[in-house]
Amino acid sequence: MIKIEYPPYQPKIKEAPGREFIFDSIRKKWVVLTPEEWVRQNFLEYLLRVKNYPASLIAVEKEIMLGDVKKRYDIVVFDTQTKPFMLIECKEMDVPLSREVLSQALRYNITMQVPFIVITNGTHCMAFNCEGGKISELAELPLFT
Repeated sequence: MIKIEYPPYQPKIKEAPGREFIFDSIRKKWVVLTPEEWVRQNFLEYLLRVKNYPASLIAVEKEIMLGDVKKRYDIVVFDTQTKPFMLIECKEMDVPLSREVLSQALRYNITMQVPFIVITNGTHCMAFNCEGGKISELAELPLFT
């Protein structure tokens, strides 16, 4: 497991009848504040402010095709040649980081072909190198190059 030191973060939150919304600075829009969205937004802040990943190379909740099925990944970081570099699967805090969570990210990687996969529930985080047909767990998130 990787220890994540989240930076101080004051999210923009607004209320509407029966719902709360949080502003997503990557998508530049207000999104419904769900437990998973809370994890996603905090992890994005970590990537931007602690790991110094460029916002311009991060995509959030984009559609991909897995065979004939449409799916949405949580976060993808691209390298400077705009090739997918890292796929991040976010779960709400009470969802354990299980083999099933990793399997979901690995299925997405059939289409994405990233060298790095990260799974997080906001409390815990795991990172994996997925190159050469092998998967190995990493002690820390990869540096952005």
